[in-house]
Amino acid sequence: MSNQEIDEYVEKSLDEMTLGEKVYVMSGHHFFRNMIKDKKFGARPYSGGGVERLGIPELLFTDGPRGVIISGSTCFPVSMARGASWNIKLEEQVGDVIGKEVRIHGGNLFGGVCINLLRHPAWGRAQETYGEDQFHIGRFGAALVRSVQKHNVMATIKHFAANSIEKSRFRVNVLMGERTLREVYLPHFKYCIDEGCATVMSAYNKIRGDFCSHNKYLIRDILKKEWNFEGFVHSDWMYGIHDTIGGITGGLDVEMPRSKYYGRNLKKAVKNGQVSLDLINDSVKRVIKTVLKFTMKKDMQAYGAKLLACEEHIQLARKVAEQSMVLLKNENKTLPLNIEEIKTIAVIGKLANKKNTGDHGSSNVRQSKITTPLQGFINQYGNRIDIRYSNGKDLELVKNLAQQVDAVVIIAGFTHKDEGEYIPQKFKTVSDRTGLSLKKDEIELINSVTEANSNCIVALVGGSAIIMEEWKENVPAIIMAWYSGMEGGNALADIIFGKVNPSGKLPFSIPKDPAHLPYFNRDAEEIEYGYFHGYSLLEKEKNNPAFPFGFGLSYTEYQYKNIKVTKENDIVIANVEVTNVGSIPGEEVVQLYIGFKNSRITRPEKLLKGFKKEKIMPHETKIVEISVNKQDFAYYNPDNKKWEIEDIRYEILIGPSSDNASLLQTDISF
Repeated sequence: MSNQEIDEYVEKSLDEMTLGEKVYVMSGHHFFRNMIKDKKFGARPYSGGGVERLGIPELLFTDGPRGVIISGSTCFPVSMARGASWNIKLEEQVGDVIGKEVRIHGGNLFGGVCINLLRHPAWGRAQETYGEDQFHIGRFGAALVRSVQKHNVMATIKHFAANSIEKSRFRVNVLMGERTLREVYLPHFKYCIDEGCATVMSAYNKIRGDFCSHNKYLIRDILKKEWNFEGFVHSDWMYGIHDTIGGITGGLDVEMPRSKYYGRNLKKAVKNGQVSLDLINDSVKRVIKTVLKFTMKKDMQAYGAKLLACEEHIQLARKVAEQSMVLLKNENKTLPLNIEEIKTIAVIGKLANKKNTGDHGSSNVRQSKITTPLQGFINQYGNRIDIRYSNGKDLELVKNLAQQVDAVVIIAGFTHKDEGEYIPQKFKTVSDRTGLSLKKDEIELINSVTEANSNCIVALVGGSAIIMEEWKENVPAIIMAWYSGMEGGNALADIIFGKVNPSGKLPFSIPKDPAHLPYFNRDAEEIEYGYFHGYSLLEKEKNNPAFPFGFGLSYTEYQYKNIKVTKENDIVIANVEVTNVGSIPGEEVVQLYIGFKNSRITRPEKLLKGFKKEKIMPHETKIVEISVNKQDFAYYNPDNKKWEIEDIRYEILIGPSSDNASLLQTDISF
């Protein structure tokens, strides 16, 4: 159907539909029936909407974001890991696979574009988003949206908005100033809306006293009116809406996964004159139009079952894992290990032989073919070196083992039992992390092993920042390996032995002290989110991080020279020469920041506003060009409710991370 045909069909359908059919379109259906039948969440797409009599298709929802959660799907590294790749083209390839696999499973709505801001690394669902910076998150979210939607699958961005605490997410009231809302917690959603995202999922929490699903200012005033969003808004799952009248007047179009407050209650409210039929018609029109736009689009693509977790998709999962891992420390060039010199290696830790792909909540991809770190070493190098394993529980045995081998790899970190989605129905559920350091037994393990063997590498598993001050000076090499998907073990082995040159960079800052982070209380009933967090807060308060935002080492070295900036209309074009001065190929993430030190109002010292990942051969020099829109220099003026650009000199900073010492600098004005 063409857009004109869809518009005509929607108007005709609205005229023919009964009120009962209209409210039916505005709800999910059969959730509990299917849960009882399946005995688990996400075994099939969950339905909503639809009018069979008029040929209007249902919504068929499945979750994410590390792949389609239905059994057998490709399990990618978590979103935070993919954010660490800084590779937008790679994220588009991930979305391409997800779009195909949603279709294979019979779905048409993918609820896995999580773009909530990482305000504090203790947040239990940190692994589901891309990082702490709104520009970086927005670019990755938009990439996933456009690639999933190429396959006639509606993408949902979530959770709108300011959902950055897990344990108290169902009730916490988030307070913030208007500039904080507009400049920090909404831009990444706007990027995705501008990309053409089909649907939005409201958050559980409140903002300024109103639940997000009832929040007229967020949904009707900003999202639908200011941003001209034409799709529909649906609730989060079990506790996403609290009031029939509040939901519809606030702008919520669809209650998922069942009609507790909508359905007959909404029908009754219309008949009683409490709700205008115009509001109902607007929501129904949005739903039908969006569904038809995707399900009735000309579709020449084949989605056979043989594509599900096929070899091509598995190899992509491996490539993503390789590109995401971050080399944090490499003292005396400990890495890569030389396969010609290493005869024996010990792989140690309770996570070394554990299938550990992340949270077991709504993002859990049920895939049995998971390569553990130990299995990865055996797969890749077991025919050439002697690989020995210990779970690390007996320190005396571990120290003896460490003394007998040429190198030691310790796998340490977290599992779904330490951080993840809070689900009240479960008795042993987890939520936000209670600490940011490793557990005491792992710290003791690391310090004991390094005493026995100085050729020691620590690979960290987790979804956000891990503080390492208790042990990092004792270890020559550290890798952030993340929850790295079904091929993570193979990827880690290849990085440690140099088959793959690491190119990941941190999508967040790692502080030296938790006191350097914003206030966080996972049981908070009310909390204020400030204007500063992450690297902007560290810079404001002059606290040097252990590892800065955007940081990551390589097995080669890069040199930056000759920054140049020009203007063409409303576009600022920056160029810099980047040379690979080492002897092996590599991929470097070139980052552009705008500095606001001359601002007459309160602003961060600088903000990320562009990045590009480039492959550079040994001794090759590339001129890397990054463009920035003039609007990216603006701030929100709450007095006149407009975005404004100050008449000042702005700094343009380019380099390999947010560390000021590593950045080349020039300036510009408009």
